[in-house]
Amino acid sequence: MAKKKTPNENKARKADPNVMGLRPEVLEQRITETLEINYMPYAMSVIVSRAIPEIDGFKPSHRKLLYTMYQMKLLGGARTKSANIVGQTMKLNPHGDGPIYDTMVRLSKGYGALLHPLVDSKGNFGKVYSRDMAYAASRYTEARLDPICAEIFRDIDQDTVDFVDNYDGKLKEPTLLPTTFPNVLVSANKGIAVGMASDLCGFNLGEVCETAVALLKNPDHDIMTTLKAPDLPTGGELLYDAKELEGIYRTGRGSFKVRSKWRYVKEENLIEVYEIPYSTTSEAILDKVTELLKAGKLKEIADMRDETDLNGLKLTIDLKRGADPDKLMARLFRMTPLMDSQSCNFNILIAGMPRVMGVREILEEWTAWRMDGVRRRVFFSMNRKKEKLHLLKGLRRILLDIDRAIQIIRDTEEDAEVIPNLMIGFGIDQVQAEYVADIRLRNINKEYILKRTQEVEDLEAEIADLEDTVSDPRRIRKIIIRELEDVRKKYAVPRRTEIVYEHRLEEIMQPEEEVPDYPVNLFLSREGYLKKITPQSLRMASEQKYKEGDGPFLQWEASNRDELLVFTDRQQCYKTRLSDFDDSKASVLGDFLPSKLAMEQEERVLWACIPGDYSAHLLFCFENGKAARVELAAYQTQTRRKKLTGAYSDKSPLCAALVLEEDRELAFVSTEGRCLVFHTSALTPKATRSTQGVGVMTLKPKHRLERVLPLEQTQIQNPARYRARSLPVAGALLKEEDRGEEQLTLL
Repeated sequence: MAKKKTPNENKARKADPNVMGLRPEVLEQRITETLEINYMPYAMSVIVSRAIPEIDGFKPSHRKLLYTMYQMKLLGGARTKSANIVGQTMKLNPHGDGPIYDTMVRLSKGYGALLHPLVDSKGNFGKVYSRDMAYAASRYTEARLDPICAEIFRDIDQDTVDFVDNYDGKLKEPTLLPTTFPNVLVSANKGIAVGMASDLCGFNLGEVCETAVALLKNPDHDIMTTLKAPDLPTGGELLYDAKELEGIYRTGRGSFKVRSKWRYVKEENLIEVYEIPYSTTSEAILDKVTELLKAGKLKEIADMRDETDLNGLKLTIDLKRGADPDKLMARLFRMTPLMDSQSCNFNILIAGMPRVMGVREILEEWTAWRMDGVRRRVFFSMNRKKEKLHLLKGLRRILLDIDRAIQIIRDTEEDAEVIPNLMIGFGIDQVQAEYVADIRLRNINKEYILKRTQEVEDLEAEIADLEDTVSDPRRIRKIIIRELEDVRKKYAVPRRTEIVYEHRLEEIMQPEEEVPDYPVNLFLSREGYLKKITPQSLRMASEQKYKEGDGPFLQWEASNRDELLVFTDRQQCYKTRLSDFDDSKASVLGDFLPSKLAMEQEERVLWACIPGDYSAHLLFCFENGKAARVELAAYQTQTRRKKLTGAYSDKSPLCAALVLEEDRELAFVSTEGRCLVFHTSALTPKATRSTQGVGVMTLKPKHRLERVLPLEQTQIQNPARYRARSLPVAGALLKEEDRGEEQLTLL
């Protein structure tokens, strides 16, 4: 039997929250405060310190790796094992060896993701155009810096950039790398942060340098005349759209199309694809072609295989006899990733703040940053020369009486007194005196001292020139221009991506294979079976066969080229073409739409229609008495999507739907036996598919809209009795002579 607790014991348990069985006090905190305190710092860290590149064109992971390799003397030196580089980089980058090696792979020559690789690699580093070609482990591969990195690290030791402590405060690392060319536009870069992303496509180094020089000389320069178009590492052919590229150059956002390069080998009747878009892979192309082959949409192809070897990418397509390679490739460009879109989102960190900029703005920001770097370099050099001049001026004073200097040193008893005595004897400062005292005995001769002191005039002239340079932006711009021209001469290479201009677009964008056009009759059953029957076949056997328990629902006369919109009970619309269905007969069940259109499990067909040219309207009538008039154009997509969610409102079950090619009178009938006749012109068309609509018929509780019919299809003898002057209204009770036998719903 449990012992009864005394009042004092109960008080003690309430006072002490740590007593077993009691929950500690719960402190409430708003979710917005939690996000601000915990998530916002993480989001900012990802944006600023991980995913978005800065004006030098590098993310922190790239910068830490390259600077480590520079410190390891791998610029111009022999290669070393990648594992060694990864281990050394972990002193600056604490994120583990896997991500560091991934970074090295992407920058490597072997991987091929950059127009100008920064890592000279040896071994298997995979390929950017292959999804499944894995790179070897870091213990098997070797690497060093590519010669172009001399332009990345030039003058890094001359105070051109700031240095900060690494994560444990034991080493220093640069905040930016002093690139002598706009690497941010040359090296392709992609990153996904929190709430934002960056996608920088590469441009040709020669064109970028030429454009930067032109802008330095003339700020109003038209950059499209020198920077023709992006240049991608995997080559291909860029379909030139001046308006689209102009938008990308101006706003930093947009996309352009790139197609593969191919050749026809007549002797073997095959096609070889040897360059593909940068945004896809060979496996993705093969998978899509295989899918189309299984669907029977590429009957001209006998086989397709990947024959990539040490010579590079090669996808081979074996053709059937009589196939036209040009027409086939035109279809493949439209149906597969052999032609793909390359997105652009020029989001860059400027002074720690992400900004989406156009090409001109990026070059202006880079120029301003580079001018500051050059100014700091010139100022650093000037200070070093001033220090040397200061020492030589002290040495020149010693030249007046060398013997006296020697006598002072010899007569000084203590070593610590040598410097003060020289300072007093010749009127020089401590730095000059230490310099004189450290001269070797063999150099205490007039020839040596005369040669050193003759440099004074030269140094004074150089310092005056450097001071003028520091204060004159025009001279700094000339230095940058000279360096850009040197980089272009040394490292520029021809374009890899060929530009296809507008006058050739018609030749490339050939239409798909012509779909035969002939009249057809469509029959849709209540269970969702669709039959497409030609008029000739229908005349031979007009009696339709249906599954037991099924029956006729909708019927149309259409063309084989028409589209079909199928609406389901889950507010989804499936778009298909009648040409995708085989011609059928009245004696078969037809195609089961849920299977044919790959609907979700247990999803059911409610209604369907032929949209035609999408100029009409759809009218959705719901059981709660509301009606929504939606423009058919809202269901027309440019990307050939086969499935649209939110096709109509889910606030009430759908009672009926019909296509309005022109306004007409409709009759609404409720389960209460009331009828309402109104003209559809009273309903305003909406562009939003999921609109709830407006109230048309006022319904009493437990009653709903039962059916909707065009007035001419009803048995109503006196329509004026049921017409509404304004909406919504309850309607009038149907008279016996107006009831008829019509029970159709979902027109």
